[in-house]
Amino acid sequence: MRPNEVGAPKGANRNTKRRGRGSGSGHGKNACRGRKGALKRSGRTTRPGFEGGQMPLIRRIPKRGFNALFKNEYQVVNVGSLNRFENNSTVGPAEFKKAGLVGSDKERVKVLGTGEFKKSLTIKAHKFSASAKKALETAGAKIEILK
Repeated sequence: MRPNEVGAPKGANRNTKRRGRGSGSGHGKNACRGRKGALKRSGRTTRPGFEGGQMPLIRRIPKRGFNALFKNEYQVVNVGSLNRFENNSTVGPAEFKKAGLVGSDKERVKVLGTGEFKKSLTIKAHKFSASAKKALETAGAKIEILK
């Protein structure tokens, strides 16, 4: 057997349906397109989301509220979870990521005042709540606000 003699196995290739070639072909008259409507016509396309004239799903679902395009979302770190870091060290988003406190060191971080804090650290974050600032300052920690 030579490479030019190798072909597809038996039954792998089928003959194409010859549509619209008379009733004897089994695909005559409507040519497998059904009756009337946009999908029967040549150049048959409908826009995305078109449901045949029925009110589309995107218009049936109620729209609620206001979605700001450029809102700032923050990853939250509680003051109580900062006790795991060594005393007199500097911690920021990269350290929070290594400790598993946040998912990404690229996104913004906000420190909240939940829990007790007993160490003196230098903490870098994008935002601090009022209760977090108070808790950190009473413990002797330094705050650096990132941009």
